[in-house]
Amino acid sequence: LLQRDRLGEEAHLAPRRRSAPAAALRCVDCRAHLPLPFIIMPRNSAAGISRALMQKAIDHSLCFSLFKDAHQIGFARVVTDRATFAYLADVFVLGEHRGEGLGTWFMSVLFAHPDLQGLRRFSLATRDAHGLYEKFGFTRPKNPDRLMEIVRRAEELYAPTDAG
Repeated sequence: LLQRDRLGEEAHLAPRRRSAPAAALRCVDCRAHLPLPFIIMPRNSAAGISRALMQKAIDHSLCFSLFKDAHQIGFARVVTDRATFAYLADVFVLGEHRGEGLGTWFMSVLFAHPDLQGLRRFSLATRDAHGLYEKFGFTRPKNPDRLMEIVRRAEELYAPTDAG
């Protein structure tokens, strides 16, 4: 279920089934503050990225935060034109909350967001969560020979002094 506040800055989503985990998912206008990702992500894909650059990435994304007992325990962002394409990035649920079904529920609510409907292509990269995303229809590229990318290491792009 989706409800928008008067300003449209936050969407509260709740499960339709009673059996869903006891958690709340918010689609938040993250421009007001830098949420949990900056604290937790340097261990993962954001290593070497400055706080300002992470904020810029969040500012230009559709962000989702997972809360349990008023504490943020998960985050995901979607880079999208809201018409034809989306890329799912920076997804995590804190380790102590894994195995509770929250990741699956988090993704089911995220994928139900109105701005993510009718997209021609939805992409992501994952190191170890293929099984989770396959539940939502993701597959390995059927024609990987058509896909190309440019990958640059953070240390090639950002000075060490920019990491804070």
